[in-house]
Amino acid sequence: MDYFLQLFFGGLTRGSIYALIALGYTMVYGIVQLINFAHGEIYMIGAFTALIVAGVLTIYGFSGISILIIAAIVAAIYSACYGYTLEKIAYKPLRNAPRLSPLISAIGMSIFLQNYVLLAQTSDFLPFPALIPEFAFMDPIAHIIGSPELVILITTALSMVFLVYLVRYTRTGKAMRATQQDMKMARLVGINVDRVISTTFVIGSILAAIGGVLVASYMGQVNFYIGFMAGVKAFTAAVLGGIGSIPGAVLGGLILGWTESFAAGYISSDYEDVFAFGLLVLILILRPAGLLGKVRKQKV
Repeated sequence: MDYFLQLFFGGLTRGSIYALIALGYTMVYGIVQLINFAHGEIYMIGAFTALIVAGVLTIYGFSGISILIIAAIVAAIYSACYGYTLEKIAYKPLRNAPRLSPLISAIGMSIFLQNYVLLAQTSDFLPFPALIPEFAFMDPIAHIIGSPELVILITTALSMVFLVYLVRYTRTGKAMRATQQDMKMARLVGINVDRVISTTFVIGSILAAIGGVLVASYMGQVNFYIGFMAGVKAFTAAVLGGIGSIPGAVLGGLILGWTESFAAGYISSDYEDVFAFGLLVLILILRPAGLLGKVRKQKV
């Protein structure tokens, strides 16, 4: 039973990581129907930023939890600037272009950011300090789930609740929904569509940066390539749950995490990706829009 619980909570943690990044994918797609393939690199940049900040703060004698908070805030701000700039440079000029053009631009920005960090930092894996402290109340179940995993789970849950509240009950959320339904009509009723889209990219980038900080602290290392695989898995989670749906992104991430965890634990770690993507294919055959996605009607 303990082994099952370890796999369960391990998959829950892994799925929460995917979900945290997938929320950014699904928000951007929900507003502008764009797959931002550079989103994983924003996650990676957040992790590297936190590493640099943590190194500086350690020199000045800051403690672990204060380093985590400050590093996360700086990484979120820095990554938000990247997300904002990325939208203005790579996507806004192509907003009225054929759909293939922004897709190619997104892939190009992903490759550019990877190589930019490679040249600015190193190709080696760098050690990342364990910034999340061990909580005493977690000691009885530490062999099943640890403090870093708990922090990741809580962060993902709070992020989903915040985004649902933002989209459904705030003025900004109403503007997002109006832009999603009809961008031209949204402009006619006075909504600043450009600002709404930029805000969406900024929020998604902040979530990715926070995920990068927590995951790097949990894994204990960071590399310029971590954003690519995390981005692929998060995109898979978003499609699995129904891209464009915030609860769907979380559900897709959790299902993907559990699938990989149980496949690795009971069958073989060599086949965890096979089962994960096999599940994705099966669900998309049965529900092409994803588990919680809605089929969009094409306007003619």
